[in-house]
Amino acid sequence: MLKIAVIDGQGGGIGSYIIKSLREEFGDKVEIIALGTNAAATANMMKAKANKGASGENAILWNIKKVDIILGPLSIIVANAMMGELTPSMAEGIGSANAKKILLPINQEGIELIGFIKEPLPHLVEKLILHLKEELNV
Repeated sequence: MLKIAVIDGQGGGIGSYIIKSLREEFGDKVEIIALGTNAAATANMMKAKANKGASGENAILWNIKKVDIILGPLSIIVANAMMGELTPSMAEGIGSANAKKILLPINQEGIELIGFIKEPLPHLVEKLILHLKEELNV
């Protein structure tokens, strides 16, 4: 079974939306691991129907080695993002993980991506789901 890690911080709103959309599209065909930079983010992602959840730096660094795909906002590979919740070690570990990373270009960290059209979260997650379906040949 395909293992997908969804990583988020602060309140876990982006991660929760991703997980809810994954469940609607793929049901129980995928295993979803909610990885929060804090317990509140993880708890909210668990409410969205992740299979498992864990919080903090060590949990993130440990679990990203065991998944096939990592999903989340672009800030999960930016040191000190999410008001400092995303540690430099987390950013390096996630960026260096062997898992395929599919990230949403949400501008929260003062980083601007040129060439991308600013879109609301629901539209971005819809594109993420379509991309996953193509990747998985579903």
